[in-house]
Amino acid sequence: MSMDLDQLRTFDRIVREQSFTRAAAYLNITQATASMRIRALENLLGVQLFVRGRTVTLTDHGMTFLPFARRIIGTAQEGREALRRVERGRVSIGSLRTLVSPLITESLIRFQQGYPSVDVVVREGRQAQIAAMLHEREVEMGILCWPNIDPLVVDLEPLVIMRERVPLVVSPEVAAKLSSHPTIDEVLALVPRVIALRWWQADPERAAALVRLAQTSVELPTGPGRRLAIKGEGLGFFVNSAVEEDVKAGRLVEIAPVEFEPLHRDTALVVRNPAVLERAMLADFVREIAQECARVGEIIDDRLHLLQASSPAARAASR
Repeated sequence: MSMDLDQLRTFDRIVREQSFTRAAAYLNITQATASMRIRALENLLGVQLFVRGRTVTLTDHGMTFLPFARRIIGTAQEGREALRRVERGRVSIGSLRTLVSPLITESLIRFQQGYPSVDVVVREGRQAQIAAMLHEREVEMGILCWPNIDPLVVDLEPLVIMRERVPLVVSPEVAAKLSSHPTIDEVLALVPRVIALRWWQADPERAAALVRLAQTSVELPTGPGRRLAIKGEGLGFFVNSAVEEDVKAGRLVEIAPVEFEPLHRDTALVVRNPAVLERAMLADFVREIAQECARVGEIIDDRLHLLQASSPAARAASR
């Protein structure tokens, strides 16, 4: 009997999900198959990897084996990616859902005009999901909140850091009833429900304070949250790129209660290793996305040119 990647991927996914059932669903296999793979792996290693109960936890042996299993998975993934890039060009990116449309759509159109035969993979998700994609090398670059505070993924290199306004918005009907310099109590008297969108890894104090002051709160994805605000059934802090068109069209109105100044969110375009910029197609796609970052927000840190100038290819060309 020999160890295989399916066993290792199942082991890693059970650790992440803390459940055989959820891991099997994620991997699109039966729970019986997941259990069979782990039993075979434990028999091969001669140790027990999990303590099974209501929650699944690692044994000391499992904790020791985990980084080695992930290293093997990562190496195999890198090998597959390298073969795909040889066969045909391919670039992959993971992005926060709210930034796929404002940052990637137009940049992708321009990129594919120059690289019509290159495969492009765009995956979206929440902060932890994007960090996991980078960690597992499922994507080559990512767009996520910065700084990244995920303790499992610390080796990320920011290429461009963008600062985006996060205004507080209400419906025009609500805005019309407010004084020119409303207090937050005045606003909440008209719209008692706060829309919590979890834009940040950890909520800023002002956003958390708004939820505490409100009679009720609801946590929603961007689309339903916008619709709720447009109907006058809630107010919330939205990143500017998510509501900019609504504000321009008069469907939403930005307000600034005297105690609550607008917030901002920092987002970074990141890679695990700047050496990936030696691939011309990837470097060009990054530049296109950086151009959209400058349009959507304020660039507060741009390391792209510095990293490209320090690459081996750039040093060789300067000799």
